[in-house]
Amino acid sequence: MVGEAVRFTVNGVPQPAGSKKGFVNPKTGRVMITDAAKNSRPWKAMVTTAARDAMDGQEVYTGPLRLFIEFYFTHPKAHYGTGRNAEKLKPSAPEWPAVKPDVDKLSRAIMDACTGVVWRDDAQVVQKIVEKRYGAWARAEVYVTPASPVNLFPIERLDSRRI
Repeated sequence: MVGEAVRFTVNGVPQPAGSKKGFVNPKTGRVMITDAAKNSRPWKAMVTTAARDAMDGQEVYTGPLRLFIEFYFTHPKAHYGTGRNAEKLKPSAPEWPAVKPDVDKLSRAIMDACTGVVWRDDAQVVQKIVEKRYGAWARAEVYVTPASPVNLFPIERLDSRRI
């Protein structure tokens, strides 16, 4: 899939990947790694299904990739008025969902679910842009494209005198 991009939407409330926990199985002596977030499994399954459908039988990406994810959450009921204003957002309603879950754990769930479907290994992602927004319905919009020096998001150094 050189030069092509894949885009897909996952409808539903985005769930974060939990912290990884490791332990030694006393019977086998092997190290076991588990994901602490119980709600992440169904969400990851939905992401995998949407990604597989978007790939439409294409082989997984093998080179460096750019990843852009927009997570949409619905406004909580407290952001709306009451009575005849129940359908209107209050002027004090925040524009951005600056509350948990954080974008790192949300994006980790997407990246874990896309491994082996969109890319071989999530280490191939060399640039990741993630946003949380409010929207009409809860979902995640995912866009993956091969990375090239031309399409990398420009990041300026804080202090160009240092190396």
